[in-house]
Amino acid sequence: MATAIVFLAAGLLAAGLIAYFVFPAHLVKILVRAARFVTGFRSRSIDVDGVAWPYLEGGPESGEIVILLHGFGGDKDNWPLYARRLRGKYRVIVPDLPGFGENCREIGADYRMAAQAERLHNFVRSMEIDTFHIGGNSMGGFLALQYALAYPSDVITIALLNNAGVSSINKSEVELAASRGENLLVVSSLDEFDRLLKFITHKPIPLPAIIKREIGKQAVAEREFLDPIFWAIFEDIIEQPLDEQLHEITAPTLIMWGRHDRVIDVSCIETMQARIPSNHCIVFEDAGHIPMLECPAESASAHLDYLIRHRAS
Repeated sequence: MATAIVFLAAGLLAAGLIAYFVFPAHLVKILVRAARFVTGFRSRSIDVDGVAWPYLEGGPESGEIVILLHGFGGDKDNWPLYARRLRGKYRVIVPDLPGFGENCREIGADYRMAAQAERLHNFVRSMEIDTFHIGGNSMGGFLALQYALAYPSDVITIALLNNAGVSSINKSEVELAASRGENLLVVSSLDEFDRLLKFITHKPIPLPAIIKREIGKQAVAEREFLDPIFWAIFEDIIEQPLDEQLHEITAPTLIMWGRHDRVIDVSCIETMQARIPSNHCIVFEDAGHIPMLECPAESASAHLDYLIRHRAS
């Protein structure tokens, strides 16, 4: 028996090494699925107007619903480390938005926030959801605000993590570069991807080199598709920021930001504090653009406290 166990262990080790060095893309998929399982999320999909919407779900079926939206270039798997702290009390749903992750990617489609809000509304109705808490990071936060303005009766609370869509007092590095015609959020090489990771975080998130390389290769492959989406969203922000509509937000709103965000400047907080009727702001001193990955415990705990204080009546 002992000999058999030794041979089994050796076989698993060999298989792991082969996957690591020969099939790294497959290994990444395995690790992503393992992360979902460990954090308590199930991968699901639903048909919405003939389009398959993949999403993650965790938590009690009877719980109040929290929908979390990823940012530009992100996907649903940006959230499990954060969302696992909410799923004990809440039914957490994390979709891939159209154009991203495993959702439909249609070249030339309208991926501005008004169009995405309508698609998200169709997803919500297909899920037979009436009211819910909504949260989002970066582009996802922009979409959360757009959705709350378009469908106010659906939304119980809003959680914004470094959201786009409003004006800042100080210009960010991304905004300054975009004004020169440069897009800092797409990459054309693995070296640029490494630069992007350092750019969006304040403290590096440790990733094994071979895993980072596979994710980087995917980011390079997506450049041509993502670049026009960035410019459409940037034009939205410049030409139609939500500033003058923020007073119409009826849901209590939690605003969270990483102090060292180089993508969207932290001074956006001042615009929202002054205009959203019911809001609470938190700044994380050791985070950049993606607090749900840089400080998941701290940011999720703040969100959970806010949810508990603003439960649906």
